[in-house]
Order: sequence, then structure tokens, then C-alpha cells
Amino acid sequence: MEETIPGTETAQIPRQRGASLLETAVRYAEERHWDVLPGTWLEAVDGEQRCSCADPACALPGAHPARADWASQATGSATVARRMWQKQPRAAILLPTGRTFDAIDVPETAGCLALARMERMGLTLGPVTSAPDRRMRFFVLPGAAAKVPELVRRLGWSPVSLDLAVRGEGEWVAAPPTRYGVRGAVQWACRPTPANRWLPDVEELISAVAYACGRTR
Repeated sequence: MEETIPGTETAQIPRQRGASLLETAVRYAEERHWDVLPGTWLEAVDGEQRCSCADPACALPGAHPARADWASQATGSATVARRMWQKQPRAAILLPTGRTFDAIDVPETAGCLALARMERMGLTLGPVTSAPDRRMRFFVLPGAAAKVPELVRRLGWSPVSLDLAVRGEGEWVAAPPTRYGVRGAVQWACRPTPANRWLPDVEELISAVAYACGRTR
């Protein structure tokens, strides 16, 4: 996995290791113009890492929205983002989807296969995350959620037969270096760079992604 962005490039996202959540959230807003949202965080309780939501059975400890009105909290302002994380420096970095991007959400095995296939095809990818829940999220232009079912049908698949979802309006993804409890941190499988500032349309990627999901069912 890529963990650093060489210093020779412009519009850099900082290293996943060593950079604070505050610094990283500010740069996502400032350099990528992504809306950012502070989520929950991890707290030590009786020697264990627990989610700040206080649910001992939390499925995404330290990596989900902290409030029901989270969508109205999200900001694209670096100044506002800095103030938010200054209040809670341990808060997860969440990126609302359906705004500057949607995210194709697939199992890790299918995602790795799709990445290899796209590389052979010479496709230009947007950023891709790999999370401790063993899912990968491919960033594409907004509007993908409405297009994917019909695109998948045209490829000969039933949308319900594939473990392929699209996160669009009203949803979110966790961004590096957010941690999922003790399971590890979100990583960049394909890092943000100046070359992928302009995101691909889902139509450019769906064939490779659907094929990979079909192969790994």
C-alpha cells in the first residue's frame, strides 16, 4: 500500500503515518476541496479502546458520525475544519459522499483484482481507500449511485447478485488515517495526487469493477 506522497509533487496530502488528524483533515479541505466531517473517536475504558458513542457493541468504533445531523456539520472550509479538530483532535475524518464524489464500495479481494485489471487497461483512477473492514472504495464523479444499477445490467449482471454498492448522497466514507478500533487504520490503495484531481466517471470503471466482483463471488 502507498503510505507517502513524494515531496516533489504539488497539492500533496500528508503522510498517513506521522501526520495528525487535524493536519490531514485541513489538507483534504484545502487541497482537494473535499467536505470533511469529524466523527467519533477512541477512548480508553478499563484498558480497552472503546468508541466515544458509548455503545460497547459499536460496529465501527471510532469511525462513524457522532451526531444524527452530521450532514449539516460537514465543511469544505479549511479554517472551519481546523476549529472542529482543535475541539476534538482524536475525531475520525469522514468524507460525505454525493457532493464532490461518490464511492464504489466493493470487497477487498474484488477491489485488488479490479485495480490490477484497470492498470492493465491503462485507466486513470481516482483515489481509492482500503479499510480495516476489508472493503475498498473507489472515488468517482457524483451521480454514480443513480447510474450503476443500469450499467451493471448492461454488462449482463443482476445488481443484487454482486457485492457492489455505491455510496452517494446522504452517506460517507472514512478517510485515512482514521482507525477502526483495534482493527487498524484506513489506507490509500491509490493515493490522491495532482494526476487524479479530476475524478473518473463511473462508466469508465464499472466494467472492471463488476467483472472483479463477479469473479470473487
